Amino acid sequence: MLMLYVPGDGLWHRMPAAPKLVLLLAAVLGISLLPATWATAAASAAALVLAYALGGLGLRELWRQILAIRWLLALVLLSQLVLLGPEDAVANTARAAAAIALSAIVSLTTPTGVLLAALEHALRPLALIRIDPERAALVLAVAMNAIPVLGKLARDVREAQRARGGPASLRLFAVPFLVAALKYADELGDALAARGV
Repeated sequence: MLMLYVPGDGLWHRMPAAPKLVLLLAAVLGISLLPATWATAAASAAALVLAYALGGLGLRELWRQILAIRWLLALVLLSQLVLLGPEDAVANTARAAAAIALSAIVSLTTPTGVLLAALEHALRPLALIRIDPERAALVLAVAMNAIPVLGKLARDVREAQRARGGPASLRLFAVPFLVAALKYADELGDALAARGV
């Protein structure tokens, strides 16, 4: 699994994991509940820029995160353009980009052990309905770390296509990316099963 933690001393690095997770949840819910308009796209972009610039990560890191998911965003945008209008497509793509890049802040600024401990503590009430908080926290942590791994797989597929002189085509990109993503999911499932999860 790709670990994203980057040591630092910015605002996000100094903030404890629990408030960081609550802020992330509130921000993603807030952006998701906005209507699909041009203003929502602008608000999503502004939220990202502010979160990265004021939080000490910088706009270079934001750009790196967006580049990592550019093919996913292109797929979302194209499918939304076909099914909806341009305003809805741009707003929904901006919301997806904001949700993914905001969740990356938690991974970038919180060591995995601290993040797991915070998630486990927050999920303790699930024990009342016979759900193991440790397993639930692990599943959430794996899901959060899967996004950057998929971004890296997308980069690797595109670089392999460039090395072979292939054109930049979403159709030619999709099949090898899906094969690589399914292989990663299978390996991750085997690793978790071997550990008794």
